[in-house]
Amino acid sequence: MKILHTSDWHLGHTLYNYDRSVEQMAMLLQMVSIVKEQKPDVFLLCGDVYHTPQPSATVQTMFTNALAEIRDANPGMTIVATAGNHDSGTKHEIFRTPWMALKVFTVGSINANQKEDMIIEIPGKGYVIAVPYANERNMPKGLFQELLDIVAEKNKDNLPVVMTAHTTVRGCDFAGHEKASEYTVGGIDSYDLDEMGVGYDYLALGHIHHGQFIHSGKHNVRYCGAPIPVSFDENYVHSVSIVEIAKHGEKPTVKEIEIEPHRPLVTLPTEGVAKWEDVKALLQNYPNDIEAYIRLNVEVDDFLPVEANAEAQLICEDKKCRFCVINSHRVKNNQREAKVMSVQEFKTEEPIGIAERYAEDLGIEFDDDMKEMFNETLAALKDEERM
Repeated sequence: MKILHTSDWHLGHTLYNYDRSVEQMAMLLQMVSIVKEQKPDVFLLCGDVYHTPQPSATVQTMFTNALAEIRDANPGMTIVATAGNHDSGTKHEIFRTPWMALKVFTVGSINANQKEDMIIEIPGKGYVIAVPYANERNMPKGLFQELLDIVAEKNKDNLPVVMTAHTTVRGCDFAGHEKASEYTVGGIDSYDLDEMGVGYDYLALGHIHHGQFIHSGKHNVRYCGAPIPVSFDENYVHSVSIVEIAKHGEKPTVKEIEIEPHRPLVTLPTEGVAKWEDVKALLQNYPNDIEAYIRLNVEVDDFLPVEANAEAQLICEDKKCRFCVINSHRVKNNQREAKVMSVQEFKTEEPIGIAERYAEDLGIEFDDDMKEMFNETLAALKDEERM
């Protein structure tokens, strides 16, 4: 069985109020080309299709049109799309029945009484166990192993078994995710790998944007990563994964296919920070004909000049690049570097990060118990938003 593994498209995401639909469309067109060339048996989209549970009609149309084109690029292929923590699980399943006629299976939520809905048989090729995101309070205990056991009973021909999940697995490299730790990333608490059960040949993960294997001893647990970055700190290659499994029990082979960014995210200077005048010179010397988003890392003794943002905008006026933000750093008297947040950065900061900063300013230790209570409250609010 040959699989294209992708996740975290975050369609509808804007960057510092810049619309990104053109580059998202460019990414989707690359997906179509990859499918046409690779001819996978299964196209796996493992969560975070959208950036918000309430995507606009235009963004939803972009997604449905893309799925239709991806299917037309390889009509015999099965498409499986699960909901992530940024998606609305219920909305994800609204068109489940008509999509199935086109061999497109959308799985938005977990129903403990209809587990078979998460098991998709690819005739003559294998099985996909499609597990969408669920808050840990709503995740039935032992669900992963129960689904694997059901498939084991069905799998008389020893066909490959693939399972999906949109979650944080302990031991992952969460580079690019702000205020993340080994315990929680993006508001999702981490699972130990042994909680995911045994019996799959490949575990296709979504949520972490950096493509990587998770150590399992079998080289068969992988985050494919996001196809385009959603923050400047995602300074690594973005790609999709092509996975091939000969039969049940055999090690999969995996190769990455890089997605070329239509408009890359660039930080000046590329490493560290520099004084405002030096950073301004770097921006002035940035090529006029390169389309990019620009973040400036500036070291300040006290505060930036009030006209700094206007100056940066003016420098970029005749360039194709888009100025986004000045990331200011200053050194306190104790020599510990502290970050001065702009309004734009505040809007994109993870809620737990803001809470930690507030606690630090008050001299309060934001310990693990407080983090757990904060994350539980935040998860409850997100659950209400999705309803």
